[in-house]
Amino acid sequence: MEKQRARIIGIARHHLSTDGDGVTTLVAFHGCPLCCRYCLNPQSIDNRGRFKEYSPKLLYDEVRIDELYFLATNGGITFGGGEPCLRPQFIREFRELCGPAWQLNLETSLNVPTANIEALLPVVNTMIIDIKDMNPDIYRDYTGRNNTLVLDNLLLIAEAGRQNDCIARIPLIPEHNTDAEREISRKALEALGFNRFDLFTYQIRKH
Repeated sequence: MEKQRARIIGIARHHLSTDGDGVTTLVAFHGCPLCCRYCLNPQSIDNRGRFKEYSPKLLYDEVRIDELYFLATNGGITFGGGEPCLRPQFIREFRELCGPAWQLNLETSLNVPTANIEALLPVVNTMIIDIKDMNPDIYRDYTGRNNTLVLDNLLLIAEAGRQNDCIARIPLIPEHNTDAEREISRKALEALGFNRFDLFTYQIRKH
């Protein structure tokens, strides 16, 4: 009997080299531990929003239509959200269903218990980490949370030797950090052995 079920707010097929290698399908989970000032995906935290509940098997049955694309391009599934690392057992069960040939990627803030990351490291290929900023004051001001768990999980990944499997996204967030502060974040990550970065600027639309 399937026990794992998760709220999914969207499934987007046929992404090409935007959410991981090859052709990927983005699966966005509902739920996030952060309260970012300018949330880029507000439907992930809105309980009034539209979502559908899936078991790992139901999700697998829906996305396996693109298996030939995944195998031909070294692509697969990118779990995002929201925060996919809130659902480690769901993702582990999904890996059992799809087998080792698909790439499984995570778009994550890493602001989750270290036990979740420990459970996921053996079954995922790439982690796309939304760092925000390594400075704890900047991070707290923007997200409403501290980044202690983020730092703990970065150390966990480094100790496992998985830095090359990670892409660290370090945004320039208007009114929250500067280019100089972003460079400090990058150097701190380099000191831990991370060497793949995505540097960009948030395009903030104020209402």
